[in-house]
Amino acid sequence: MARLSEHGLRRVLGTSALFSTAYGNVGSSIYYALGLVASYALGLTPIVFVITGVIFYLTAATYAEATAMFPEAGGSSSFARHAFNELWSFFAAWAQMLNYTITIAISAFFVPHYLGGLFWPALQHGPGDVLFGIGVVMSLSLINVVGVKEAAGLNIVLAITDLATQLLLVIVGVLLVFSPHVLIHNVNLGVAPTWKNFLVAIPIGMIAYTGIETISNMAEEARDETRTIPRAIRAVVLAVFAIYALLPLVALSALPVHRQPNGSYTTLLGTSEAHGGFAGDPVLGIVKHLHLGPLQSAGEIYVGLLAATILFIAANAGIIGASRLVYSMGLHRQVPDRLSRLHPRFSTPWIGILLFGTIACLTIVPGKAEFLGNMYAFGAMLSFTVAHISVIRLRVKEPDRPRPYRGPGTLRVAGLELPLFAVLGGFGTGLAFVTVTLLHLAVAVVGVLWLAFGIGLYVVYRRRHGLDLRTTARAPRHERPPDFEQLEYKTALVPIFGDDVSASALSSAAKLIGREGVVYAIYVLLVPSQLSLDEGLEEEEAQGRSVLESARIQARRAGIKIHTGLIRTRNPGAALVEEAERVGSDVLYWSTIHAPAGEQRIGPTATYLLSKRPCRVIIETKTMPAREQERPAVPA
Repeated sequence: MARLSEHGLRRVLGTSALFSTAYGNVGSSIYYALGLVASYALGLTPIVFVITGVIFYLTAATYAEATAMFPEAGGSSSFARHAFNELWSFFAAWAQMLNYTITIAISAFFVPHYLGGLFWPALQHGPGDVLFGIGVVMSLSLINVVGVKEAAGLNIVLAITDLATQLLLVIVGVLLVFSPHVLIHNVNLGVAPTWKNFLVAIPIGMIAYTGIETISNMAEEARDETRTIPRAIRAVVLAVFAIYALLPLVALSALPVHRQPNGSYTTLLGTSEAHGGFAGDPVLGIVKHLHLGPLQSAGEIYVGLLAATILFIAANAGIIGASRLVYSMGLHRQVPDRLSRLHPRFSTPWIGILLFGTIACLTIVPGKAEFLGNMYAFGAMLSFTVAHISVIRLRVKEPDRPRPYRGPGTLRVAGLELPLFAVLGGFGTGLAFVTVTLLHLAVAVVGVLWLAFGIGLYVVYRRRHGLDLRTTARAPRHERPPDFEQLEYKTALVPIFGDDVSASALSSAAKLIGREGVVYAIYVLLVPSQLSLDEGLEEEEAQGRSVLESARIQARRAGIKIHTGLIRTRNPGAALVEEAERVGSDVLYWSTIHAPAGEQRIGPTATYLLSKRPCRVIIETKTMPAREQERPAVPA
């Protein structure tokens, strides 16, 4: 329908920013995944991380292709909506919600383990770790209800510090403790570990890649998203694979597998703190066995505090992800409106935040890290499998659709060209899902109940509102009061046509939103049907960008906060409706003074906007008296 070629200040994230933010989420998982995997895989822990790393690479390729095609938040839920229908989208979203909930719980649960390893051992076991973890979730939930913004710059600094620290641990560990001889003797195939435990460890190992959907959810803020997103994903895959392949080698050299008097095998890396192990703080356990001499104490404090901080931020990221997802599900009429309703003062989906924060607290209560790990594997493998299937479906459904990035490999079957990476990735994640479900009865019961409850809720809600299960439908913006005089607009979208270098409508729109609001100035470039949306009209596009630059200058002089964008389209009305929904505009201010021929009064575009009404629509016509042009027309 239309292509957004620029979106000013919103699309500001480049490859490095996307990489840093994503690694901050994915890299945090090593602080608990290493101990959980080692408790099952023992000496084969490095092999498990290599296998899961391959699956992660295939999954990342799927996300790169689909996100470059549809640069919008939602991840697998968005992919499923485009590939299938709203029911599939809900199914993926509900699995994602399980992932976010468990991410909150497992990250918060391991914060006290690292702090306890440094200062207070009572935090390393129940009830200390449970109570502290619940306290972390409750505190972060309340903070997110109030709506305190993330310190994006701080998150990036911590992500870079985290990556540098992990690389340093690998280098120092290789120099001081790495031993191929010890690693070989750690393995006794079929016994230590048993084949069953080895298979169980693989889906658990996938928790190491918590946060792969982060880049997808930042797609709407990415600069030149068709290039930066695939590059950032490749960089994350490379960095994560390097760390997760090498750090376990160092860990099992420092904390080798040994045989106990009863004949069983174990490693302190996967043994609980109550029995002298480091399952709750495995990275701190590595540092404690590096023999750093005079730097030993400082090294332990640094790594322990960094790990606790990173996990705290990861728990907060999970709450933010859950809040965004529940709001999106509410907008698409997938869950009851109450769950996504915004707080009247803080404008956050407070009911959804508190509800899923409470569920996260309940999952912490048993104090079973293994259960949390397996539950995450259940939800993640299901969500990833849906993503793979969606990409395969899109290759069949829309083979000619432009794909700015195409994943590696093609499989030709019955005249169809299927994405090899998605086929193999779907097989891997699907098999992992079946494994974790069949081998853990408690996980299977809780997971099936979660899915059944979600689907039941979806069916009842859609039927009650007279909606079928497959059609996409957007909910009205219920948080907007009906009376115009009482409205507080925060964002206004202003279309610009032709040579409107004065951008006269900007000042009128700015009066509606106040000093703290934002104006989205969108230059609309009409593309004839005989031309491609992406080609031709170079001079006209250059003129449009010049107009936008003039608008930016004048807006800054007037103290107006402005974001700009240029869309090439054949249907201005549909393109503006889509853009208004995408940016969440409160009001669309349409001035016909500089509109194309046939639009100076209530033309086709204005009629379309009034019929669809993605938000409040205000139309300023050319024939208005001069004294009336100083203030907005009556809203529609």
